[in-house]
Amino acid sequence: MVSLHVFKVFLCLFVLFFSPAYAQEAAQSWIRINQIGYKPENTKVAVFVSKGVQAVNIFQLVDQKNDRVVFKKKAGKDFGKYGPFNSSYRLDFSEFKRSGTYYIKAGTARSAGFVVSDDVYKGSADFVLRYMRQQRSGFNPFLNDSCHTKDGYIIYGPDSVAFHTDVSGGWHDATDYLQYSTTSANATYHLLAAYRDFPGSFTDSCQANGLKGKNGIRDVLDEANWGLRWLQKMHPRQGWMFNQIADDRDHAGYRLPGNDSVDYGYGPGNGRPVYFITGRPQGLGKYQNRADGAASTAGKFASAFALAAQIYSKTDTALSNTFRRKSLTAFQLGLDKPGVAQTAPNKAPYFYEEDNWTDDMELGAAALFQLTADSAFFSRSLTYSELEKVSPWMGADTARHYQWYPFHNFGHYELAKGGNAATKAKLISYYREGIERVWQKSGGNAFYRGIPFIWCSNNLTVSFAIQCYLYRIMSGDESYARLEQASFDWLFGCNPWGTSMVCGLPAAGDAPADPHSSLSFLHNYPLDGGLVDGPVYGSIYSNLIGVHLRDADEYAGFQSDLAVYHDDAGDFSTNEPTMDGTASLIYLLAAQDTGSPGVAVKKK
Repeated sequence: MVSLHVFKVFLCLFVLFFSPAYAQEAAQSWIRINQIGYKPENTKVAVFVSKGVQAVNIFQLVDQKNDRVVFKKKAGKDFGKYGPFNSSYRLDFSEFKRSGTYYIKAGTARSAGFVVSDDVYKGSADFVLRYMRQQRSGFNPFLNDSCHTKDGYIIYGPDSVAFHTDVSGGWHDATDYLQYSTTSANATYHLLAAYRDFPGSFTDSCQANGLKGKNGIRDVLDEANWGLRWLQKMHPRQGWMFNQIADDRDHAGYRLPGNDSVDYGYGPGNGRPVYFITGRPQGLGKYQNRADGAASTAGKFASAFALAAQIYSKTDTALSNTFRRKSLTAFQLGLDKPGVAQTAPNKAPYFYEEDNWTDDMELGAAALFQLTADSAFFSRSLTYSELEKVSPWMGADTARHYQWYPFHNFGHYELAKGGNAATKAKLISYYREGIERVWQKSGGNAFYRGIPFIWCSNNLTVSFAIQCYLYRIMSGDESYARLEQASFDWLFGCNPWGTSMVCGLPAAGDAPADPHSSLSFLHNYPLDGGLVDGPVYGSIYSNLIGVHLRDADEYAGFQSDLAVYHDDAGDFSTNEPTMDGTASLIYLLAAQDTGSPGVAVKKK
């Protein structure tokens, strides 16, 4: 017979858990986690958020196999309001290092299950490479079909230049089929650097053409080589460089690349227009860019070719020498035409408004110094480094689209490898200043979020995490390890929406299911590995031309004036995957897998 005391306890619990007040409170609180999981030795933090003002004193880590509490800790302070939430807490369980599968309980909320394991990120960088192969132009291995093989006819070229040149290949930039030298060269560099720095994170499962089958070369190097082959076409000879293929006339609705009806709708000739870099404003329609040079593109070419020459010097001397020559001529073009080569708009006012170029020339010169041991390149790189010590978006509230690109400066890291202690300390200080600016901008919110919600905010997030990693590797300083890890965790679900920002990763988690893509919209093809643009300020979203939602917003309860994100094909501002952001993510995932970033410390 049940005692009266036990019955009363049971009755109280029943009333509590099934009362409308408790149900409403439970529905208003959530725990956000990194859905991929955490390494045992890394910083491990989840974030509790509530639309109410809910005090959380204790949180519990529970073994999912048997529902036993394995770790308990005070939640700490309420970080207060953020976006749609009124209460927020950082639940730090970094001290717990036992591998397994767990969930967290705090207040009235329970997290999804997650893994703690040394191998938690194993294979993730290779997985993300799938999207790069899917973006290939020329021959596309995902579709087993060819596209845009007749590119392109030259515009803005010298009178002596032939009408047509072969620039087929490379990668489509995003869901549209435009191709940009600036993003492709940056992507190529990241793939090469990932191969150089973290070869163990990659396997060989595809041939050079992207189809299944081993060829004795790690897939990340095959993919980088695909980019290099196209970059050679876009820099065919000394003094000549092309900046893009096609323009926003491309934006004519959903279609597969092999059925691109726009391909022949640009005007005379077969294929699409390819824009010759002139160092002057360009734009054939209503709008023009503000281009005033070539160095922003030329510097990126120089760094990619120089790193490729270093890598291939051990296996293919002839190819290495080719890349060496290309690097030198690309760098010279940057010297001859300092300034920016922005992408060209046509019908709409949107283009990549890159306003900086000394960072590109710094990296190009640093890579050439590593390749040639010529101290003149080191001196040039050092001079360029002092002209842009901090990437200008860091600490800012906003920036124009791709105004400060790339979003982190690899040049400081590469230059420091060849400098003395004083030079290295100075370059480290540049990274630290940028990181500190972002930290101060966060205002100490629970997500440690100090990155502006501008278009492609996820790309900025990846780059910022890479900069934190490079700083930590250079300096040995762990002060910003928690900030570094928070940026990484944000990408995989520790954000207000509780969703990963990478298609298909993790496979069983909450990840983009309805991205802005012809492949998924028309045929439900998966976009495995694609990093979507990410959240934008509510003010940006409400003022964009042509954005609309096709379906009910499953994240409606988490939108705010601060930022919005929609997993909807109609929102190209937040849910369109980008090739260059994905390439940067490959480097970051390989670093997480191999380099063990985010070691727990007691500071920021």
